[in-house]
Amino acid sequence: MASQQPRRVLRVAPPGRGGSAREEAAGEGEEAVFATVQAAVEAVPMGNRVRTVIRLAPGTYREPVYVAKTRNLITLAGSSPESTVITWDNTATRIKHAQSSRIIGTGTFGCGTVIVEGEDFIAENVTFENSAPQGSGQAVAVRVTADRCAFYNCRFLGWQDTLYLHYGKQYLRDCYIEGNCDFIFGNSIALLEHCHIHCKSAGYITAHSRKSSSETTGYVFLRCIITGNGDAGYMFLGRPWGPFGRVVFAHTFMDRCIKPAGWHNWDRSENERTACFFEYRCSGPGSRPSNRVSWCRQLLEVEVENFLSHSFIDPDLDRPWLLQMMAIKLPVSA
Repeated sequence: MASQQPRRVLRVAPPGRGGSAREEAAGEGEEAVFATVQAAVEAVPMGNRVRTVIRLAPGTYREPVYVAKTRNLITLAGSSPESTVITWDNTATRIKHAQSSRIIGTGTFGCGTVIVEGEDFIAENVTFENSAPQGSGQAVAVRVTADRCAFYNCRFLGWQDTLYLHYGKQYLRDCYIEGNCDFIFGNSIALLEHCHIHCKSAGYITAHSRKSSSETTGYVFLRCIITGNGDAGYMFLGRPWGPFGRVVFAHTFMDRCIKPAGWHNWDRSENERTACFFEYRCSGPGSRPSNRVSWCRQLLEVEVENFLSHSFIDPDLDRPWLLQMMAIKLPVSA
C-alpha cells in the first residue's frame, strides 16, 4: 500500500466568531484556527509542498479570497455547499479588495470573489458566490489561473461571467453553475462531469477564448444537465470569445431553454470557419441536431474518444496529476 501523503490541517472559525486574524493552536500537531478564510490562506507558505486542508465552519463568509501564486496544494473544505458560502460583490467596474490591482489585476480579471493562482488547488462542498445583482456587468465568482485544480460538489453563483476558467487544467465534478451571460469562460482545459448548468435568463453558457488551432485548450461537459427558468429557446450553448473557441457537450441533457440553433458566432461570420463547437449523443428537448447552425458538428464515435477520456486534462501518462493527487477515478470513455 502506498504511504499516505503528509498534510497539514487549518480551521476557519464560524463567520463573526473569530477573535483575531489567528487564534492560538492548542498544541503541536493540532489545528490552527483562523478568523477569516484569507487569514488561513496566508498562513500557507509561499512555495508550499505539503497538502494543506483549510476546513471551513458552516456559515457565510463575506470576504474576497486570493490564493497567491506558489501558495500551492491548498484544499478548501466545507461541510456542504448549502451551509458553507464564500460571497462578495465585486464587479469589473468596482473592485473592493485588500490586495492591490497590481497583484490581482483589474476589470473582469480582478473582480473574482475567489481568485486562485496557486497550483494543485482543490475545493469541496463550498459555494462561491458573486452577489452583485443582475445587470451589474461582469461579476466573477471564481477565477482560476492555475494548473491542476479540482472542484467537487461545489456551487458557483452569479449572473454574468460567473466561472472564469482562465488558464491551466481543471476538473469539476458534481458541481452546480448558474448564470446568464458567458458564465463559464476563459481559455483553460477543463472537464466538467456530472455538473448541473442552470440558465437564469437569456444569454450564453460558454465563451471559450482559444486563439489558434495549435492550442490544446477547450471545455468538455460530460454527462451534465442543463436547466432553465421554464421558458423556451432563450439560451445559446456558447459563442467564441477567441476565434478558435472549443467546447464539447457529450451525453448531456438539455432543457427546452436551449435555442434550436445552439451556437452563436459573436456577430463575426469569420468565426464560423474556426470555432470548434461539438455535441455528442445529447438528449432532452434542447438537443435538436437537425436545427443546429451548419458550422457546429455532431461528433462521430471515432472522433470523440479523446474528449471523453482522462487524457484530455491529464495527458502525461508518466506524471498523472488527477489520479494520484486528487484520489478520484476519472470517467472512462462513454
